[in-house]
Amino acid sequence: MSTATPRTPLLQLQGICVSYGPVEAVHEVNLDVHEGEIVTVIGPNGAGKTTLLSAAMGLLPSKGSISWEGQHIARPSVETMVAHGIGLVPEKRELFGEMTIEDNLLLGGFSRWRRGQRDQAQRMQEVFDIFPRLGERRLQISSTLSGGERQMLAIGRALMARPRLLMLDEPSLGLAPLITREVLQVVASLRRHGVSVLLVEQNARAALQVADRAYVLEMGAVALSGDAQDLLNDRRIIDTYLGMGANAHREPAASA
Repeated sequence: MSTATPRTPLLQLQGICVSYGPVEAVHEVNLDVHEGEIVTVIGPNGAGKTTLLSAAMGLLPSKGSISWEGQHIARPSVETMVAHGIGLVPEKRELFGEMTIEDNLLLGGFSRWRRGQRDQAQRMQEVFDIFPRLGERRLQISSTLSGGERQMLAIGRALMARPRLLMLDEPSLGLAPLITREVLQVVASLRRHGVSVLLVEQNARAALQVADRAYVLEMGAVALSGDAQDLLNDRRIIDTYLGMGANAHREPAASA
């Protein structure tokens, strides 16, 4: 009887621990992302979501093992992770406000240019195909964009490096619900462009609706993990994170 060979994850985190001085912010986290997947990490403020993403990108020192396509990365650094094909869109977006949309995108493609790959014009057109609004305003100064447009530009800038895995830190932060849906719909479409996604998000409902699998982080450790649709219907997740149905099974006195 033959058995299927398990797929090797693109990114695999094993036993990841991150400390700020004596305080351990992330404890023994195991997480993986396979090619073509959207994986989300949800949880409350202070759960360690951003810290975990920063460690995975090499921005913070960590204990444990980080592997890319089955190969252990001994000393993770931003340069190493970018070279492997990983991109990060940070929570604060960190755009160059006095530069145009076009110039911000060109900077996003600088790592490829430095390696002798002169395909920036093609990459920029691909970004404009994903975000037509950016193409219409390509000469607009980025500081004059709306919050949703700035988030689109931040994602577009990361895509200029042609990542195989894009890590997004709280892309819905500060956005209206309608714009959040628009941004996350684009995130969901990225797999059609050959990009896998690791999405860190506080908006649990929105994240679970676009993800394939999910991890719930609480107090720096994984409390739950599994299929995103299963977690979307899990009573523990509904009561704790989704803000619906939490009072449906309580006596009136308990909600007073």
